[in-house]
Amino acid sequence: MNGVLRTVNRVLLALVGVLLLGLGLAVLLGGLDLARRWGLRLPSGWPWKTPDAVLLPDAQLSRWQSQGWWWPAVFAALGVLVVLLLWWLLVQLRRSRLSTVLVETDDGEGALLRGRALENVLAAEAESQSGVGRVRAALTGRRTEPRVRVGMRLEPHAAPGPAVRRLTEEALEHARASASLDRLPAEVRLRAQRHRPERVL
Repeated sequence: MNGVLRTVNRVLLALVGVLLLGLGLAVLLGGLDLARRWGLRLPSGWPWKTPDAVLLPDAQLSRWQSQGWWWPAVFAALGVLVVLLLWWLLVQLRRSRLSTVLVETDDGEGALLRGRALENVLAAEAESQSGVGRVRAALTGRRTEPRVRVGMRLEPHAAPGPAVRRLTEEALEHARASASLDRLPAEVRLRAQRHRPERVL
């Protein structure tokens, strides 16, 4: 799935880049009157031939407005475009999670470990610590060089230092050893759990 998203991302970036480049060159060609200066012969239907030319004359703008399908088609196309752009933006903002981790075996072939399973085990072991509430782990990076993001919610009485130390020395170390990884870089984010106000009698 990540490969498909990367391919779609590259194709969309290439298409948008080519479209913007072509539009910019067309505007420069007409706006700076480069065609006349350089002696270029433009096609007969070229919209911007001179600096005072417009892209859509009034006759073309009012040509389809009397048709009943014109405005619904315009709004539908703009709506589809907005939805596609929002989807693309969400894909860019979301960090892709690693679905599998390549585990080295003695036979030299390797095995695939499900990333979600490793995340769940790591989070469960971290949550077993005293003073640690909810833990969420997410694997990123490549199958051969994974990284992990850990979000820990600490109870009000918990000390951050010992909690992070135990996470590093126990949960992360066990996850690294179980996946036969040389290293497992981690980004840990701590959050303090708010305690409920106590009633004073």
